[in-house]
Amino acid sequence: MKKIVAIIKPFKFDEVHQAMQEVGARGLTVTEVLGMGRQLGHTEIYHGSPYVADLLPKVMIEVIVQDDQLDEAILAIQKSAQTGRIGDGKIFVATVEQTVRIRTGDIGADAV
Repeated sequence: MKKIVAIIKPFKFDEVHQAMQEVGARGLTVTEVLGMGRQLGHTEIYHGSPYVADLLPKVMIEVIVQDDQLDEAILAIQKSAQTGRIGDGKIFVATVEQTVRIRTGDIGADAV
């Protein structure tokens, strides 16, 4: 199993969520986060004074998929989150060693 963590622009969440359902991802965790990457923020005016807003609002999506779903899931996130502008986000993939469903004690793929 693999854990996909995607950091995306907030207004793209609905499209990514729909794409993940179409791929067959059964569950996901969504967190509103602040972050900074190559985009490095932007300058805003507050009470007449400029300041740099270097931490921008993003949405972090975490989902566990079977190994054979990985490429399709990554492509679905990439296509649905892409605007073509700086700050579209990142996708990270890690191996999941073990999964346990707390309620039933199911282990591995049965627990996802």
